[in-house]
Amino acid sequence: MTELGIGIGWRPEIAEAVEGLSGVDWVEVVAENICADHLPDSLTRLRRRGVTVVPHGVSLGLGGADRPDPARLAALGEKAVALGAPLVTEHIAFVRAGGALTASPALEAGHLLPVPRTRDALDVLCENVRIAQDALPVPLALENIAALISWPGEEMTEGRFLAELVERTGVRLLIDVANLHTNHVNRGEDPARALAELPVEAIAYVHVAGGVERDGVWHDTHAHPVPRPVLDVLADLASRVSPPGVLLERDDDFPPAEELAEELAVIRATVAGASVRRGAEAEKPAGRPLLIGAGARVSGGPMPGAVADAPPAVPEAVAPVAVRGGGGAGSGDEGARQRLGLAQASLLSALVAGTPVPEGFDSRRIGVQSRALAAKRAGVVAKVAPELPGILGREFRPAFLAYARSRPMSGGYRRDALDFAEHLLLAGRPEDPAAHRLLTRWWQDRSGSRPPGPAARLLRAARHALVRR
Repeated sequence: MTELGIGIGWRPEIAEAVEGLSGVDWVEVVAENICADHLPDSLTRLRRRGVTVVPHGVSLGLGGADRPDPARLAALGEKAVALGAPLVTEHIAFVRAGGALTASPALEAGHLLPVPRTRDALDVLCENVRIAQDALPVPLALENIAALISWPGEEMTEGRFLAELVERTGVRLLIDVANLHTNHVNRGEDPARALAELPVEAIAYVHVAGGVERDGVWHDTHAHPVPRPVLDVLADLASRVSPPGVLLERDDDFPPAEELAEELAVIRATVAGASVRRGAEAEKPAGRPLLIGAGARVSGGPMPGAVADAPPAVPEAVAPVAVRGGGGAGSGDEGARQRLGLAQASLLSALVAGTPVPEGFDSRRIGVQSRALAAKRAGVVAKVAPELPGILGREFRPAFLAYARSRPMSGGYRRDALDFAEHLLLAGRPEDPAAHRLLTRWWQDRSGSRPPGPAARLLRAARHALVRR
């Protein structure tokens, strides 16, 4: 396992600050934000100084029902080679659903959504991971995600799900301790139990990030200081194993460089303190080994630190939308993929297209997640197409949120920006003539088309009607 040390997420907004920070051993960059043949100058300078750069993907959707897109895998591999990275990372999540597998409209979440912890989902995930491992030029590590919603009828805890994934594929883990805390607040899952069930020897590195609690819901914002409960989870992890690397993530509301340096120092001290405690515990006489539950063994032996005979954390009853266990996608059985695909398409349609909430899900939480997805879309569209808020002013955000309630994203954020502008023009908005002319010109310049006529309006209306069914 590559020893990385203490690092920070590289973002263009803090590139200069990151270069100036002392004690940064490595950085992580969002893979989709860079081009392999045109790396940012800041990353090039960091590499010349010997700073390791790891690409972190967000769009593969390895937890989805479809097999990984070869073009996406090739692009991620090219970036790993261009950066001289020792590994690449992605997420245990799905980010799109629908399409040919389910004979339904293709939908994009624009966000990382949780995979049901079922046998079907695990079978599909394992096969997808093997495909990715075969295609990538460097080792792959996968991250646990934060989630607001829970799937009905889950069959495994997160720790056991990850342990079996590692056993079956040999994939490494990127453990996000902030996500463990998020799932503790939002879904009642015990971070200590998850860590006890994990194969900690498979950890490639650790993420640490901040968030905020509103109305009893923890939002994993990456825009706030790291709170004490997240540091406590980090300390618990570091008391069990020496993590090869620990990285601070910050994606918005960037503080001054001094505050970033202070957070890195606290993270370093937390890991060091836990290491001292781990050393002290190691000197004590060994007690009876703790064994993980059935079906989760590595190389024929028990996993260290796992809990034996733990009671199930989820009910056994499976709601109709839940994905049934017992599939065999790893053996070529397409039934598991189709069952998973139908369930994920049903959930995603409720989140982004306004269709009914599938049975077994908490409708209030689905509503909160749906609004969060729309707000994220608005924020990202404003970044990739800053001309839109410039043209629309205060009207941009409410107009986009109204649009997003029934207009799911289907082709990425740049396409989303074009579709939003077209939607406004179809509705005769904005009403201000000058703003309308500017928006029309912007849309024409980027779409290469003339404003939509009656035939285009009819086609788009039909498409939206199909999506809402």
